[in-house]
Parts: sequence; C-alpha cells; structure tokens
Amino acid sequence: MEIQKVTDASFRKYGRILEGYEFSELMKEMERTELPKAEVIYVPSDEALESLPVAKELKDRAYGGLPIQIGYCNGNNKSLNAVEYHRSSEVDIAVNDLILLLGMQQDIEADFTYDTKQIEAFLVPAGMGVELYATTLHYAPCSAGEESFRCVIVLPKNTNEELPFECVEVGEHRLLAAKNKWLIAHEEAGIEGAFCGLRGENFTFL
Repeated sequence: MEIQKVTDASFRKYGRILEGYEFSELMKEMERTELPKAEVIYVPSDEALESLPVAKELKDRAYGGLPIQIGYCNGNNKSLNAVEYHRSSEVDIAVNDLILLLGMQQDIEADFTYDTKQIEAFLVPAGMGVELYATTLHYAPCSAGEESFRCVIVLPKNTNEELPFECVEVGEHRLLAAKNKWLIAHEEAGIEGAFCGLRGENFTFL
C-alpha cells in the first residue's frame, strides 16, 4: 500500500491540517503517558491534557465552543483491524510520526460491509494536528517504523463512553459500539461483540 502525505491533495476529502495552534506544551505533557511496545491503549479523557491552554483553543476554534475531551491513543500497531466513524470531526495530533488508514463513510455498502481495498494510508509527521471529518473512516493509528507512537485524540465530550442503552441488531444500529462511535471490524481482529463487516485484506505493515 502506498503511503501518502497529509499535505497531498488526496487527503482533502478526508480532513485538513490544523494551522495556527501551539502544540508544544501538549507534546511535552504527552511524554509522561504510557507507551506500550506491543499493543495499543486508548484513554478518552486526560485531565492534565484538558487543563492546558490549547484545550480552550481547540474547544473554541475546532469545535465551535462545544464541550470536548482530550485523550490519547498510544502504542505499536501495524494492522487496519477495523474502521469507525463519529457524528463529528476528530482531531488527531501526532506526537511522533504515525500512519492513518482512512476511508469514506459514503463507500459503506447498504448491508454495512466495506471493501478494504478502498482504504488509503497517510503519514502524519510529528507535531502536526489534523482534523478528520465526520464522514472519514479511521481507527487506531499505525506505527510509522519500529517504534511505538503517541497520538493526542480530541473529540466531543462523552464520545466512546459506554452506551446507556442496548443496541438493536438492525441496520446501522448494529454498528454502534459506544457513544458517538460506529464500528465495522475485520474478523481477523477478533474484536469481541463488534460487527464484522470489513471485506478483503486486513492491511498490515511489516
């Protein structure tokens, strides 16, 4: 799979590069976060990150004043495994180089399956923040090399929390895995309880 750059025109349908933000304090604070060597962890909300001055900037400018949460996804990952989408944009800020595997919600079939051959890979360099549009399929970043990655994740508040109701196994509702999170998994990923609708290769970077 070709690895493109987020500065390429081909990225524009998936999102945009954030400009005019100062992420240095955020990057420094991320140095204290756990960094697994053989797995990926996701923390939806981190109080220390949310107390930084840039948090208000992201709330006001990136989300138009909506309440947000700032957390992180850290670790070492080489596979696609699944795609998810939200009813909102997601902001990803790369602490070190990482790869995002992206697709478009519009390409999901009527039976909620998705052909992985439509996935595209993009390198996000360290220090850069990107907005992924609500219609952009994505999941955990992939490592750009042998080393683990750290990635700041910004979303509307309460996203990815446990659902307060049971889902009906009908239509899009069967994809709802958490608050504001619709998930389509690959059967090879073995994600418990997930709808396995990814068809084709579970892309892996060796």
